[in-house]
Amino acid sequence: MMSFEVTPGMRRLGASVLGMEAIVAGLVTPVAIGVGEVEPAVAVTVGIGLAVLCVIAAGLLKRPFGYVLGSVVQVLAICTGFLVTTMFFLGVLFTALWITAIIVARRVEGATSR
Repeated sequence: MMSFEVTPGMRRLGASVLGMEAIVAGLVTPVAIGVGEVEPAVAVTVGIGLAVLCVIAAGLLKRPFGYVLGSVVQVLAICTGFLVTTMFFLGVLFTALWITAIIVARRVEGATSR
């Protein structure tokens, strides 16, 4: 079984991605209400809820579970495209950044530890 070792670089890059994503998720709320004509209660629950989940996941990145939660956040971000169509694209973009952050940090820190 493959072990998942959390490195400082992974935490930094992952937290950066989740931090930017939290801002975008929060900004989905007014767009969903104004442009998408989504009910305010639904838009606030989804947008602010996703933003809070991003912050929680970023805080848990010292443990492997934080990366599981961060990955769930990526799926949820893509699903917000059902409220604001642009989020399909942005969700996929953030997912790509999330995966890249993990892979790049592991490779860089693996190369520098040799």
